[in-house]
This record gives sequence, C-alpha cells and structure tokens, in this order.
Amino acid sequence: MAYKSVFDVSSIKSDFESAGVNPNFIPLIWKHVLKNPNCRWEEIPSLPSVAYNLLNSKFKPCTSILHSVEDSSDQVTTKLLIKLKNGEFVEAVIMRYDTRLGKYDGKPRPGGPRSTLCVSSQVGCKMGCNFCATGSMGFKSNLSSGEILEQLVHASRITAIRNVVFMGMGEPLNNYTAVVEAIKAMTVPPFQLSPRKITVSTVGIIHAISKLQRDVPNLNLAVSLHAPVQDIRCQIMPAARAFPLERLMKALHEYQTSSQQKIFIEYIMLDGVNDEEQHAHQLGKLLETFESVINLIPFNPIGSLSSYNTSNDQKVIKFQRILRGIYNIRTTIRKQMGQDISGACGQLVINNKKSDPLIDIEDLRI
Repeated sequence: MAYKSVFDVSSIKSDFESAGVNPNFIPLIWKHVLKNPNCRWEEIPSLPSVAYNLLNSKFKPCTSILHSVEDSSDQVTTKLLIKLKNGEFVEAVIMRYDTRLGKYDGKPRPGGPRSTLCVSSQVGCKMGCNFCATGSMGFKSNLSSGEILEQLVHASRITAIRNVVFMGMGEPLNNYTAVVEAIKAMTVPPFQLSPRKITVSTVGIIHAISKLQRDVPNLNLAVSLHAPVQDIRCQIMPAARAFPLERLMKALHEYQTSSQQKIFIEYIMLDGVNDEEQHAHQLGKLLETFESVINLIPFNPIGSLSSYNTSNDQKVIKFQRILRGIYNIRTTIRKQMGQDISGACGQLVINNKKSDPLIDIEDLRI
C-alpha cells in the first residue's frame, strides 16, 4: 500500500474520524513534522495509541523530497526543486523583499523584510499560454493538497514565509478541491497564514471564481488577463476561447460585489502585441468600474519555446502612466527577479534532463 502524506488534509482527517481519533490532534502532528523532518511517529507526545497505529500504517511525514536548492546571484530568490512520490518534479520559489525600500504616495513604505513563497498546483498545465514555458509541457497531473502543503513545509525550513501565491506551475482553479484544502490548512496552526496573505492566480476559470469566494473568503484573487480584448487574448492564451472576456468581466464584477476586495490584474508586456498606447486605453476602460491593481509584467525570454520579445522600458512606463494618470488605476511594474536561475515569471518548465522552472512572485498587497 502506498503511504500518504500526513499533510493530505482530507485523507488524514477522514482516517482519524473513522478511527475515532479527534482531528484536533492533526495541527500538533504537523507542528512536530515541521520542526523534525525525519521524525518517527512515536516521538510525537500525547497522541492516542490508535493514532500512532494509524500514522505508522498509512502516513509518511513527507511524500516529496527536496531535490535541490538554487539561489540567485543576488541572494534574493531561492528556487526549490521538489521530487514527488510519482517521480515527477515541481518547483517552488522563495522571493525576499524589504518593503522599506519602496515608496507609496512619495513616502517610504512601512514594514521590513519578508518572504513570499510561490507554489505550484499541477505538474504542467492545460492552458497552453504561448508566452509561458510551463504551457509547453502540457498537463501531466494534479498535485494533492499534501503535495501543495509540502512545498510550504520545505520552504519554511529555509526561511519564515509570510505570503503564499499560487503562481507556479498549473492553473490552480483546475485543481480546485486540492487547492482549497491546502489554503484552508495554511490558515490554521502551525502555518497560521492570514487568508489576506494568500493569492490565487487564474487565467479566468469563470465557474470556479465565485465558488472560490464562498469557500475561502478574504483570499486575494489575481487574474491573468494579459490583453484588453478577446481576440488578442485568444491569440496568446488559447484557453481564453472557453472564457470569453465579457463573461469573465461579469464574473469578476460579481466576485468583487460579494467580496468587497480589490482584484489584482496580471498583464504581461509583449512587444508589438499588447503593449501599445491603444491597448493601455482599452485596458483602462475595461477596468475603470473595478477596484483593481494592475501588475505589468515584463516578458521573460523562454528561448525557442516562444517568439515574443520584451517590451522596452519606455513602453512599459508609458503604459503605466496612461493607466495611472487617465484612468486612476493603481498600476505597478513587477520587479524582475530570479532570471539567472530561470526563476522569473513564465520561465517555469520541467524537462527530462534539467528542471528549470518557475515563477516571479510579488506580494501584491504591498
């Protein structure tokens, strides 16, 4: 029998309840495993005897292995290559920030150093965005809630994690149940992250967006919009054909009305494709009735996997000024981090010879 991860939320809760063990023991077990990676179950004090038997017969402290850790040259980004029990690999990326280095309304931001973890929800991705390396992999498998949580476990042993963003491999809302289970577990001991410190990014899975707000209130929603009109969106994001822009915007309006929270808009800047002044005006008009924050993302090259080029700095700044100045929409430009370790936005891909995934992450609330 294959052992399950002790962080597989539904499995351990169900097995404990079936055996008459109080599920309130689960956070105690997680806390011990977090501090003791290679622990034996008998080392955890004060559990009922039936709990020890159950843990020994069905569960392992971790089913994934931290295969390698790679730091960027500036020591700001750390890329974790994680081997799953089925032999596949995913990556998680730690990004370190110091909010005091930024400014808001001309004044230094409050706060200090913090770390954000970007996690994967799938091996590969079905969405096929042609500016993203992960899309070239196709879809291989969903991660369990335990495999998602174990990325946080591995990262927490390197540094304290304050924020989690689902912006790694995969479309989180296509693995809805496991993602929601993992998020709920992140908000209780021993992790105790506020839902407001967790962001889920989606290309716009319309039927899941409103459900997400009901199931996990106060979560941050980020939408990979990337184009202000449907035809360009379909050109660069083939999956957008299933999620027409008009229907998506209606779903986002309903989400915002219900949640009363800002929506974060991700917009990759592709030279000559979606970065002209007319596109900025189209985007501004599309979003002018929303409470939103737009995050402009310079395209990160992915070699022969894509023919797109990066918009120059002048275009990006002009785009930002139009959105800010004319439409009064808060618009940030994502800092490029981790390019030297293929850890920047859209560079995540796993191949048979070498794993050069992942993501660029920003704590979008800051």
